[in-house]
Amino acid sequence: MLWITRLSAFFSAAMAVIVLSPSLQSFPPAAAIRSSDRSLISSFRNSPPFRNAAEECLSSSAADSNVCNPSLVHVAITLDVTYLRGSIAAVNSILQHSLCPESVFFHFIVSSETNLESLVRSTFQELKFKVYYFAPETVRGLISSSVRQALEQPLNYARNYLAELLEGCVNRVIYLDSDLVVVDDIAKLWKTGLGPRVIGAPEYCHANFTKYFTGGFWAEERFSGTFRRRRRACYFNTGVMVIDLKKWRRGAYTRRIEKWMEIQRTERIYELGSLPPFLLVFAGHVAPISHRWNQHGLGGDNVRGSCRDLHPGPVSLLHWSGSGKPWLRLDSKRPCPLDALWTPYDLYRHSH
Repeated sequence: MLWITRLSAFFSAAMAVIVLSPSLQSFPPAAAIRSSDRSLISSFRNSPPFRNAAEECLSSSAADSNVCNPSLVHVAITLDVTYLRGSIAAVNSILQHSLCPESVFFHFIVSSETNLESLVRSTFQELKFKVYYFAPETVRGLISSSVRQALEQPLNYARNYLAELLEGCVNRVIYLDSDLVVVDDIAKLWKTGLGPRVIGAPEYCHANFTKYFTGGFWAEERFSGTFRRRRRACYFNTGVMVIDLKKWRRGAYTRRIEKWMEIQRTERIYELGSLPPFLLVFAGHVAPISHRWNQHGLGGDNVRGSCRDLHPGPVSLLHWSGSGKPWLRLDSKRPCPLDALWTPYDLYRHSH
């Protein structure tokens, strides 16, 4: 199959990079924040040129960069200095595998004043995109402590507010985390039918659902009854979602999520950051998407040397969810085998 051939080629090329590069350095967050815009921009190479490759792409969408153009594929990704290297690689992977890359419009969400727009414009010189500011104060009073401090960052909650942040003419968006690469045409995911549902995502019905919530949650019928009243509530990963923003706005789903976050502040019903409120609102009401679009968990856990294998089946998206990130493991000279599949999309300028 084509996806196997592509992955095999990427794996071989990436392994060569790992072996031949004497020094791989991670992007230093603190230094980047203090650096000038020019220094930040120079940290990344220009992306390879991208052009529409199929005749069906040759429509008004290629020339019209207006965000309201109905022919565009809309993708939302957060941008911050800590995960910047991952976000840039994710965008690069989408462009390299899209048959119509000029028809993809990126919505970048930021929560700091660092001039990341200039960096994006310099790295992807013909990219259709817009940067949106998400005020941390929007959720600071709603966030409770989590099992990992990284999960408490306000930008993690920006996905809850896409319907408010993006233009009203944008009726659908693909939300993607920063720690993934796409190895298939993003238009295939975009065309996913949602039916009556507000969101679509790969579901994992065999996952242990109980572990995401506290004993107090399951002991209280007013909380646990939320799931028991649903026919089939399954776990899903919020790092890859197709969202119908028109239905989201109509149903005021941002407020529904906020209500559970308010309860969490006083009742402590879960431990894991921004995921549980999504499960509470949407689990059992998700349009199922093929698992090929979220080969998640590749980040492993906090155990040193912990590496994961691919789930069985075809692959369209590789997701390093979990505590381990490929750029950090590569730079520390302790990569997992599958981290080599991320390397071909890395545009960071390594110092030698």
